Amino acid sequence: MYNRKIRGPLIEGDKTLSQISNEVLSPMESRLKMWWPIVFGISSAAAIYGFYSIYITVSKGIGTWGVNNTVGWGWAIVNFVWWIGIGHAGTAFSIFLLVLRQRWRTSINRSAEAMTVFAVLAAALFPSLHMGRVWLAFYIFPYPNTRGPLWVNFNSPLFWDFTAITAYLIISASFWYLGMLPDLATIRDKTTSGIKKAVYGFFSLGWTGSSRQWIRFEALSFILGGIAAVLVVSVHSIVATDFAVGIEPGWHSTIFPPFFVVGAIFSGFAMVMTLMVIIRKAYHLTDYITDNHMDAIARILIFISLIMGTAYITEVFVAWYSGNEYELFTFFRNRITGQYTVQFWIMVICNAIIPQLFWFKKVRRNWVLLLVVSLSINVGMWFERFNIVITSLTRDYLPSNWAPYTPTAIDIGVYVGTLGMFIIGILLFIRYIPIMAISELKGVSHIGNKPED
Repeated sequence: MYNRKIRGPLIEGDKTLSQISNEVLSPMESRLKMWWPIVFGISSAAAIYGFYSIYITVSKGIGTWGVNNTVGWGWAIVNFVWWIGIGHAGTAFSIFLLVLRQRWRTSINRSAEAMTVFAVLAAALFPSLHMGRVWLAFYIFPYPNTRGPLWVNFNSPLFWDFTAITAYLIISASFWYLGMLPDLATIRDKTTSGIKKAVYGFFSLGWTGSSRQWIRFEALSFILGGIAAVLVVSVHSIVATDFAVGIEPGWHSTIFPPFFVVGAIFSGFAMVMTLMVIIRKAYHLTDYITDNHMDAIARILIFISLIMGTAYITEVFVAWYSGNEYELFTFFRNRITGQYTVQFWIMVICNAIIPQLFWFKKVRRNWVLLLVVSLSINVGMWFERFNIVITSLTRDYLPSNWAPYTPTAIDIGVYVGTLGMFIIGILLFIRYIPIMAISELKGVSHIGNKPED
């Protein structure tokens, strides 16, 4: 439990309840800051490039990508796994800390949940495009039909991904939206605009703040949280199983499911930190997203970084101890040394070494260093997925199959497009939805807390 006497208040500045409402809603009510349209324009350009790349992919086929007979899984699957990992942040952050009753989550959970929804939407795009014939995507829906009936192949990793992503997206979006009901009602009651009152009134679903509604609201939060907690573990375990059921060297490993789950939470928490550092500085919300919040996330990242470093060592040790010449070649001649040495060591340095800077309090309290380290973690996690997918495929059991992999401008364009769409989603979220849960902030303020808390 967070002890205010030892670690400081969760909200600084002795805010009144009305101050909390007004300051949290200020990004929505104030004039656009100069940087907002600039970032929105750059992100829109990236999204347009992405849409163009998607059009080329759909109209001409995935032969426009860098994939070949050896590397059937290229940047599309690398980026899919990377986005899914980031999408674990919001749910893991909100759910696990909610279940553990960690009240310091209240300033961050709303933004983390929004990030989850946008990241999962970006991730879902890649398997759809990788199918080639996107217009036949409904074939993976397991519904009664007149095609024989033709059922999906339940042994297919594609179907596993579809099931996992769909379930995770639905529960994440539901948890995010239903958690906003009290705040949407607050905007409805405060605004003087008739259009805003009608729009926010519609989406607040008639919220009045009665005792009965609050009781049901809190019960529903724990129910959805319990369901989502299972999905956080199962979704990336399923993605890991996509690889583990293969016989390629470097994939066929029992460590993959827990390894992927921990890595997903690692990259997700790093992205949460990146987002929070930018938001707290851009909108002067340091009284709500305090140094103590950043310190808590940094401590979690240290712990997970140690797990990731242990997993890397375990992988290499098992490959050596097994005596399997193919595993030895993949790890020692293709990753640690060889064609993909740079990518391997970027992964190790960014994920296992650089985060150890968080052992120093001065680093945990410096917003520039927090931003640099969190970004380096996400770079390292992207290269981890690259190493897993690409290095095992470029050189398999038959040297006659070996072929280098180089992404094309279309590969890169689709990825850049998802980055643009993700940032656009975050910008619109900041502009039109309270970035923090007002009702929860009031509960952890000095007014809402008991003296002994």
